[in-house]
Amino acid sequence: MKLGLFAGLLLIATAPLGAQQDVAARLAGRVSPQVAALVQQLAADAAAHGLPVDPLIQKAIEGGAKGVSPERVAMAVRAVAAQLDAAASALREGGLTPPDTEAIAAGAFALNAGLGGRDVAELARATGAPYGVAVTLRVAGTLAALGVPAAETVALVTATIRAGRPTADLLTLPGQVQGAVARGATPAQAAAGLTRAAAARATAPGQGRPKPLHP
Repeated sequence: MKLGLFAGLLLIATAPLGAQQDVAARLAGRVSPQVAALVQQLAADAAAHGLPVDPLIQKAIEGGAKGVSPERVAMAVRAVAAQLDAAASALREGGLTPPDTEAIAAGAFALNAGLGGRDVAELARATGAPYGVAVTLRVAGTLAALGVPAAETVALVTATIRAGRPTADLLTLPGQVQGAVARGATPAQAAAGLTRAAAARATAPGQGRPKPLHP
């Protein structure tokens, strides 16, 4: 998500003054002036395209708190901006039009954890009531961060949704994987076992797939 100097200045100039001041206030004294200027520029662009701004601010603050060089912080913030843009595209492909900022932030988290755009789109398509897309993607991203391969992550989350399990069960998947790993399984093996169990529940009498959120 690279912008030329003129385009960046234009975006900042046309962004709501209150939003600019809020970003500047949150960054004041916590990051270098050049990083603060970059974040304001990217935040204005993000807001103009319906993307969340907070992940950009948080990444900058995180880098400043750790004493990371301004150059590296700038690279990290640009990477987050690119992930947010990619997540929004994947969610639109998955049927969310337009995707909300919470889902986009969760999608970016999943991408950063190791999932691909097609995985995010597939999970968005699979999500049905009572599940929220943001919750689905947060769980999937956490599984990927634990070392579960992307294909196994998508299969496990999708199987759990199709089994009609409550949202609380979806949220426990990372803990269940960690427990199985502690007993000697690999993350992929742990996920595969949970997927088989969820698939078995989905075919049991009285079980059904939730109503899709999207056509």
